[in-house]
Amino acid sequence: MDASLRPNVANAAATQAGNRGNPGDLAARSLRQVWHPCTQMKQQAKLPLVALSHGEGPWLVDTDGERYLDAISSWWVNLFGHANPRINAALVDQLGRLEHAMLAGFTHEPVVSLAERLSALTGGVLGHAFFASDGASAVEIALKMSFHAWRNRGHENKREFVCVRNGYHGETLGALAVTDVALFRDAYDPLLRHAHVVASPDARLARDGERPIDVARRAAAELDTLLSEREGRIAAVIVEPLVQCAAGMAMHDPEYLRLVRALCDKHDAHMIADEIAVGCGRTGTFFASEQAGIWPDLLTLSKGISGGYLPLSLVLSRDAIYDAFYDDDTARGFLHSHSYTGNPLACRAALATLDIFADDDVLAANAVRAARLTQALAPLADDPRAKHFRHRGMILAFDAVLPEAQGAAGAFAKRFYTEARARGVLLRPIGATVYLMPPYVLDDGTVDWLATQTLAAFDVTMQHIGSGAEVTA
Repeated sequence: MDASLRPNVANAAATQAGNRGNPGDLAARSLRQVWHPCTQMKQQAKLPLVALSHGEGPWLVDTDGERYLDAISSWWVNLFGHANPRINAALVDQLGRLEHAMLAGFTHEPVVSLAERLSALTGGVLGHAFFASDGASAVEIALKMSFHAWRNRGHENKREFVCVRNGYHGETLGALAVTDVALFRDAYDPLLRHAHVVASPDARLARDGERPIDVARRAAAELDTLLSEREGRIAAVIVEPLVQCAAGMAMHDPEYLRLVRALCDKHDAHMIADEIAVGCGRTGTFFASEQAGIWPDLLTLSKGISGGYLPLSLVLSRDAIYDAFYDDDTARGFLHSHSYTGNPLACRAALATLDIFADDDVLAANAVRAARLTQALAPLADDPRAKHFRHRGMILAFDAVLPEAQGAAGAFAKRFYTEARARGVLLRPIGATVYLMPPYVLDDGTVDWLATQTLAAFDVTMQHIGSGAEVTA
């Protein structure tokens, strides 16, 4: 390296020391040093970062004392508010006991209790938990488990996967292979092992006279055709139960899950339910699959399972899959790991989260909360500038009606985000889709205020888009 290009460690340390405790410069320092996710860094300079100081319940507070209602739960992870005292207390207690130990050859109470309690929530159908750190890792594990289980049982040809159009399952290479979102996938397409893509059951795709259940049945029929054509080669079908979140909160009838379950049984393929975003009560039941009255062969969880506190993910599996690996031969075992598998702190946060669900009857309270928010946003149903106003549990969404112009959805999303933020609300549209996925701690006044600010931000944004003015935010 050219000596002139080497970093001056002494100067860097001095700069860092001078900046420490200077919150006004935090956003600028972050732009210089931090590569932010899902962000074109050149564009980020036009929309200043929010430098956060702390969180209070559903609120995020910046270094200037401005408050923002976290209406998307910090990318869908926060369930019971920031700095939740009950989760905090559990973590403080765990810190004094065991912060981490490898899970190979060892175990500990938090990981065992969490596995037991999650299995019990499935009625024991999904009796084994394999732990990881994030959602994409859980998807990779589920795919590997499916393939390897079939191979251990002598079905070497079962090495193909099926995913749903516009589905999202993560951004590592294995997860991208079953993700059908071009923005994330296309740059890495040459590196991927391609999956089969079948029709989405998205209720917005209804033809004249069709109901959501008809769309679900039509999509399932296409899956049946594919499974018949590739008989003996499909290892698993992966789906997002009830809501395809990254597809713009595409919601579908539970009938689709029932049909997928039946088709996987018919064609001897595994069903993988990716509940990373839709689990933990988001759709109105703890597991979204419950609303269809089915259980998959493999179920992935992450995001909300730790209450939004610490990275944690897991895969729940049926006995038949676990048993396929149970052997004297080490090579037939599931040889997957990472250093922080089953981290005690993350598991303890998850146990505290499950305690809140059990003690506070959260699902019943959420039903009331969701009904109030839906009613407060009811004007959208009659607004010609919006379409497909929909909700499933604590997920609400609608689509803006935009001009047929290239870049209109992106311009709308940026403008709406800016308008909502100016009103003290964190909302981050997916293209033309505005969605709300708030934490489960909003009182009636906050629900009404959130709806008012959402409608106001939408109104101003649509006026701006309709005027043809250039969006510079």
